[in-house]
Order: sequence, then C-alpha cells, then structure tokens
Amino acid sequence: MKIKHLPFLLFFLFTFLAFAQERKLTKPDYKKIKKEIKKEKSPFYYPKLFQKFLEGDSTMTIKEKRHLYYGFIFHKKYAPYGGNSYLDSVTDLYRKEKHSPGDLKKIVRFADSVLNKKPFDLRAIYYQIYAYDQLGDQNNFKKKVTQFNTLIEAILSSGDGLSKETAYYVICVSHEYVLLNILGFKFGGEQQLIEHYDYLKLADNEYGIEGLYFDVSASLNHLNKMLKD
Repeated sequence: MKIKHLPFLLFFLFTFLAFAQERKLTKPDYKKIKKEIKKEKSPFYYPKLFQKFLEGDSTMTIKEKRHLYYGFIFHKKYAPYGGNSYLDSVTDLYRKEKHSPGDLKKIVRFADSVLNKKPFDLRAIYYQIYAYDQLGDQNNFKKKVTQFNTLIEAILSSGDGLSKETAYYVICVSHEYVLLNILGFKFGGEQQLIEHYDYLKLADNEYGIEGLYFDVSASLNHLNKMLKD
C-alpha cells in the first residue's frame, strides 16, 4: 500500500517513539485472551470490544485494544489468507492521480464491502480515511482514524520487530506492510519465512535497521487448521 496522503502520519511517528521509549513489550497470550473475551462480565468481552471498535471509541485502553486485535483470531470472520475483488477494485481506484467526489464515494463503498468480510483490513480502513478526508466528512474521518490507531497501537505494543524475541505479532501478513509504511520504512524486496516468523528486509534507512521480524503464528495455525479440515 503506497501512502500518498497521510494527514495523521505524525501521530503514528510520535506514537511509535512513545512506545519505544516507555512501553513494556508484551507478547500476546492467545490462550489467556481466548478465555477472557468469552466472559460476559469481563471488560474484554469480545462483542463489547468489537462494538467499541465499530463506533470508533477513542477511550479504549491498550489492554482492550490488544484483546480486540489478538482476540479476533477466534472470531468467525477471521480469514488471514485469500484475495478480495473489492480490495483490488478500491486499490485501483485509490491509485488514480485525481479523484472526483464520485470516485471518493466509490472508494468508501468498495472498502465497506471489504470490511464487511474482513473488518480489520488496514488497507481498506486507510482508503476510507483518505476518502472521508477528501470529502470533508470529519465525523467518519475521525472514526476511521480511531479504528486504524486502535489496531496499529495493539501491534506496536507486542514488540519492536528487531529480533525474533521481540517480533511484532500480527494476525494478518498484509498488516506487516502497512506497519512498514506507518513507521516510515520501505520494503527492501526480500521476505523470508523463518519458523513462524516473517522477516522483511528493509531498504536503506537512517536507523541502519536491516529488517524486521513479525510473528505470524496465528495465521499459520489458522492455515494448518484449514488444511486439516
């Protein structure tokens, strides 16, 4: 996903720096999360968290965001693999040099079709952020920015990507490339699957970071389960 218009990029850069300096990196405990999101009286009860996400609730705590993001692997709509014709359509439309109001409304509709099946598709959410911003629809713009922030912050809380031990935990491979863009890195053209880690080589950057590690165990486990079934 090539980001050409990112009015909230500085927010993510500041968020990243704040996390890097102050956060305690915490790997998701999937078994614990699965147990917690099923309790109706728990603050992490999944239907409640998911509703907060859909409403663009900016008051969610980092623990709620983590249970929302990582808990989604137990949701019936979790499908980390497979293409989507609507995503292809909205991507092609987004890549146009100029967009008419009609184009922008189509971007919103096509992205809605993607999110109906894959509600955590970061690319589709970003396309809607862009479209709503261009349309001057500030209410929906803010809601979508909050949704995007929520998912990115959950990922950032899981690691720093500099080693296997501190890998970013993602529930979908496409999230890796979105995160690269958000952090200001460019993909170096080489991807390796090492055990249950994706290693993405980075293009030359001012930090001298050669590549980032992503734990993709959730996606791999889902794929193995599908193959067995």
